[in-house]
Amino acid sequence: MFGRTIYDIKSILQRDPAARNAIEVALLYPGFHAVLFHRFAHMLYKCGLRFIPRLISQLTRFFTKIEIHPGATIGKGLFIDHGNGVIIGETTIIGDNVTLYQGVTLGGTGKEQGKRHPTIGNNVMISAGAKVLGSFTVGENSKIGAGSVVLSEVPPNCTVVGVPGRIV
Repeated sequence: MFGRTIYDIKSILQRDPAARNAIEVALLYPGFHAVLFHRFAHMLYKCGLRFIPRLISQLTRFFTKIEIHPGATIGKGLFIDHGNGVIIGETTIIGDNVTLYQGVTLGGTGKEQGKRHPTIGNNVMISAGAKVLGSFTVGENSKIGAGSVVLSEVPPNCTVVGVPGRIV
């Protein structure tokens, strides 16, 4: 877990031009804190506990304004920049080196059972206010534009904008 935490800090330093050093990231970045507490809650969740991980999730949300369900699976190097209002649902799977900006929702439509949240590939960037809703995949190296509402599969190496989201 320590190695992954160091990797997360280094990935933030690489992607955020405002980040000056590792201590600043570790102490002052709420997106980093949310991911750190999620990793602990997720470990407990995988052990079959439900209440304690949800409590950790809700306390983290109170302090960071970032809600990550403890059931969500998150790869290494997730960077939540200006994370206020970010929501990540229970069955979401996030790959490595993903960037999320403020107000992003990775949620369901309310119509599915089982896997009802998106799978986000490696190296994806999802811009401010974007909503990615449903059980489908956003392919590797794709970008979702600010304010977009994505309701269907996104192939790798694409840019999606608009409401509803369309590939440009």
